Amino acid sequence: MTTKASTRKKRSTAKSTAKKEVSGKKTSVLQIQNLPLGNIKPDLEQPRKTFNEDALQQLSESIKKHGVLQPITVRQLNGHYIIVMGERRYRASKLAGKKTVPCIVRTYENNDVLEVQIIENLQRQDVEPTEEADAIAYLSEKYAPTEIAKRLGRTDNFIRQRLKLAGLIDGFKHFVRNGEMTISLGVGVALFEPEEQQMMLETMGEDFNAHRINRMIKDQTYDLEKASFDVADKKLVPKAGSCVECPFNAANQGNLFGEGKMVCTKAACFETKKSKSFLNLIERSKKEDILLIPEIRQYWADDENNQLVLLQLEKQGLEIYLLDDVEIIENPIEPTIEAIQEEYQHYDYSEDEFNAEFEEAMQNYNEALKEYNSVKENGFVNGISFHPETYRNKEVFVKIVETSKNESTGYSAPLTERKMADCTPEEQIVKINEREIRKKQIENNKQFEEVVQMIRETKYIDKKKALSTDEMIAFSISLFENNVDYMSQQKYFSKFLGNTSKMTKVEMVENFKKKFKKEIFHKLIRYMLTRQVHFGESNHVNNLTNISFYNAIRGYYKSKIAGIEKEYAEKRDKREARLKERITVLDKKIQELKD
Repeated sequence: MTTKASTRKKRSTAKSTAKKEVSGKKTSVLQIQNLPLGNIKPDLEQPRKTFNEDALQQLSESIKKHGVLQPITVRQLNGHYIIVMGERRYRASKLAGKKTVPCIVRTYENNDVLEVQIIENLQRQDVEPTEEADAIAYLSEKYAPTEIAKRLGRTDNFIRQRLKLAGLIDGFKHFVRNGEMTISLGVGVALFEPEEQQMMLETMGEDFNAHRINRMIKDQTYDLEKASFDVADKKLVPKAGSCVECPFNAANQGNLFGEGKMVCTKAACFETKKSKSFLNLIERSKKEDILLIPEIRQYWADDENNQLVLLQLEKQGLEIYLLDDVEIIENPIEPTIEAIQEEYQHYDYSEDEFNAEFEEAMQNYNEALKEYNSVKENGFVNGISFHPETYRNKEVFVKIVETSKNESTGYSAPLTERKMADCTPEEQIVKINEREIRKKQIENNKQFEEVVQMIRETKYIDKKKALSTDEMIAFSISLFENNVDYMSQQKYFSKFLGNTSKMTKVEMVENFKKKFKKEIFHKLIRYMLTRQVHFGESNHVNNLTNISFYNAIRGYYKSKIAGIEKEYAEKRDKREARLKERITVLDKKIQELKD
């Protein structure tokens, strides 16, 4: 019979002696010992390098009150004990002023220590991402990504992303560690070779600039779904093989750009394949006698990039026709009601209106299909049109437009439609200047778009500060320019703006700012409130905008509104009284028929 004393003895033994555990081929009894902190040293090879000071302080306070609840694991080396697991508890114990710390002393094979440390660290929640990435990269030398995912309780995609993050150069890892660079952006940069990463780092400048990095990634990556070549073709460039299986395809590194999104991160290879596919397209057009039409208007024929494309066609012995020189007919796409509904989804259309749009689209389709089916009879031949930058192409039917090429240079055509070689020197200067103006406009458009996109990526919208004067001016001008018609501008705002006919746009903004008062801001808002209400089916009892406006103006015109309401109420009461009388008469007739 088991005595209470023997039971207590067994429990005591269980508390002081751990289970037998296997380490490599050795089996040892692991005991918990209180070892002096002075005899314990951190492992210099420990993969974890960063510790949160605030969290350490909190842990030290807990240790002061409750002690170390879980022993640390150490190994013996040269008369000291080296920490295997529990350096955070060790550091917190020192902060708490402890002299000893509970330990389990274990023996490890040479290569086991680092792996145990890595796995123990990775199973924690507060691991610094770049250290985590380096640790997983170490494990990947021994285990497949799927095996690592199972051991750590992570998804395969998480492991692949961390493996890619491990390839980030130190200059960028620094920004991830200090929180300036997001992990996803770090993974995006790590898609590139170290030399390309270094160029991106130097181009960015000393201060971290996420927007600039995003732009560089965008400029150096290629959407394979929009490639001009077959991404599964292994023979296009034999040394490169198929893009589908390529390690530089982001889809093979995890869902970095979206679920299954194929994005090429090796610019040189992509450009090589693109150029090879274009040469193949030229060869096909020559072999099958197909007209190859670059999607270039004559106005842009002298653009430097377009000139390179046209020169390549000329060297291949092809007759060059621009979009202005031909008529093009494509195979029309049959519309569907679903496509119509998607196109007009932001319109408050009824089912009948959707059907009307669909019928009109079908009518246009049938006319286009009839034209398409008679292309041969109307002198059209097989052709291929292609984009001069991407080389993406489509099969079309082409008919050359007869022009006055054989006529003397009478130049009846507008200047913008004539080639540079057909212009006089004076006209060429005009064309050059016009082209430069257009280029500046395009550059300004791109610059503005980039700034707006950058702002949208920040937390500007979530700012807690009140609107600044400049922001109120910007909003006021936006309201004024986009919502106030010319007659209303003259009627309500001419005194404030002054004579704007002789001002540039920049001067108008400065004038607006100079004379701006909050009263003007309020005036514009009130003008908009009166213009943005809805009439017809929408009214002051069933539409948010209308209801809120109706309630707002009551504060200014309560008596006038009450007068209008009274007038309509009286009309309604009289009408309802007449209806009531009529219904009473009808009820009597019904009763008489029943009798």
